[in-house]
Amino acid sequence: MTDLAAYTRIVVGAGFWGSVMAERIASVFGERVLVIDRRNHTGGNSHSSVDEETGIECHAYGTHIFHTRKERVWTYLNRFTRFNYYRHKVLTEHGGRIYPMPIGLATINAFYGTSLRPGDAAAFIAEEAAKENITEPSNLEEKAISLIGRPLYEAFIKGYTWKQWQRDPRELPAAIITRLPVRTNYNPEYFDDRWQGQPEAGFHGLFQSMLSHPGITVRPGLSYNDIRACLSPGATVFYTGAIDEFFDYCLGMLNWRSLRFEKETPPMKDFQGAAVINQADLAAPFTRTHEFRHLHPERAYTDAATVIVREYPMDFVRGGDPYYPVDTAADKELLARYRELAAESAPNVIFGGRLGGYRYMDMDVTVDDALTAFDALRAARNARA
Repeated sequence: MTDLAAYTRIVVGAGFWGSVMAERIASVFGERVLVIDRRNHTGGNSHSSVDEETGIECHAYGTHIFHTRKERVWTYLNRFTRFNYYRHKVLTEHGGRIYPMPIGLATINAFYGTSLRPGDAAAFIAEEAAKENITEPSNLEEKAISLIGRPLYEAFIKGYTWKQWQRDPRELPAAIITRLPVRTNYNPEYFDDRWQGQPEAGFHGLFQSMLSHPGITVRPGLSYNDIRACLSPGATVFYTGAIDEFFDYCLGMLNWRSLRFEKETPPMKDFQGAAVINQADLAAPFTRTHEFRHLHPERAYTDAATVIVREYPMDFVRGGDPYYPVDTAADKELLARYRELAAESAPNVIFGGRLGGYRYMDMDVTVDDALTAFDALRAARNARA
């Protein structure tokens, strides 16, 4: 690996943030970029591949749906792919019955056995929420109840949250639940964003295109520690791994949640009729069942078999894959200390992405954040010229 010293731009992690940064540096600056990833593929958690047995495009780390209302993000990604017309619709199972999710008019009427109209439903939910008299919610449970009332919270949110975070919802920040839309109409779509869909060639094809610039070298299967000693002292590193891992956890470990996935190939055309069905009840140890064939309705898949994956939340262990930052008050304090350490001891390292920033980010937010970081890099470069 003696040739690594020739690179002055090193991107660690080939997910969205790192891939955008690599593409921009190569395309705009005309500089050579080395992209490494400890996994044996690009795309990070958005990676997809074609299942050899069925030919179905499968997502390696749970279903990923691209959606955005950010025009510059949509315009940027359409340089590398076209998107299909898929619109995400999620269902949830509770008490042996299937309900639409997010909570909307169909869910409210089915759950309460009513036939409420939109205005009546809004007033009804407001009355349910007001019963608890929560004016300043301080945790996830209080926030959820203040939005939808206790019965809907107990049915659809509480058990799922316990499984996802392995914590009492009263110990989790209120901000987590604000990502869940609540409606009083029959709109079945999970996202309201203007632009949505799946890359027509799959996420694998999208990342192949993004990283195809001749100035970009991609080396999967390499971690930062594998190459650290071989880099030029003046190299700029764009690091999208976990910030606490970069410093070998010298100040302690940030709290993460992780996931494991169990794959099955049922001998049938369609297992559940939707891409994702959530499991709200604590009695079921998994949180979601994914069926990937539904993500590409434009493709002619086999009728002989389908692919499903059940998703199980689990505790993060060192050396595993961190997925969701728990982000307690103690985590915020520890993160601040790591950022101070980075400023003092790693001036040539720019931390980015979900892991580098220790924050949950949707794909479009990640792309936008990388574009903003590149704009800052370009402005600093121009100022020096």
